[in-house]
Amino acid sequence: MNALLHDQRQWMPMAVRHLDAVLAIENVAYPVPWTRGNFIDSIAAGYEAWLLVDAQQVLLGYFIAMDGVEEMHLLNITVAPARQGEGIARFMLDRLVVLCREHHAHELWLEVRESNVRAKLLYSRYGFQPIRVRRGYYPLPPGQPGREDAAVMSLKVESEQ
Repeated sequence: MNALLHDQRQWMPMAVRHLDAVLAIENVAYPVPWTRGNFIDSIAAGYEAWLLVDAQQVLLGYFIAMDGVEEMHLLNITVAPARQGEGIARFMLDRLVVLCREHHAHELWLEVRESNVRAKLLYSRYGFQPIRVRRGYYPLPPGQPGREDAAVMSLKVESEQ
């Protein structure tokens, strides 16, 4: 990616006024998307909720992470489908690691659908390690019976020297 374009990305705290744009991406990106209420609850709880926008203020992606005792839990990370494959997810993971350090979190945890091979590969390449499988963690799309397993993954976050 062009360094100039990379430098023009901006982080913005997610607010309720942004949710129409967030949900437009969420509803295309996932078979069972988060609801407006899920986002509102996360913002109200004070979770780390951030948007990544380009120089024209177009939403590229977003994430929500919950701070815990010496750990952070990634709840949702999404790149606009039209912008996937440009390194945006790695850029957002880099920001999450910075937030972990700021919060003195030594690990970053996440769950990912077993069927989401692309995301699992990204996380593995980034350094996340598989920990276990949570059986029946994710709901399936409407009309499909049952639930899908989740891979639980963790990344050790080293303090900056």
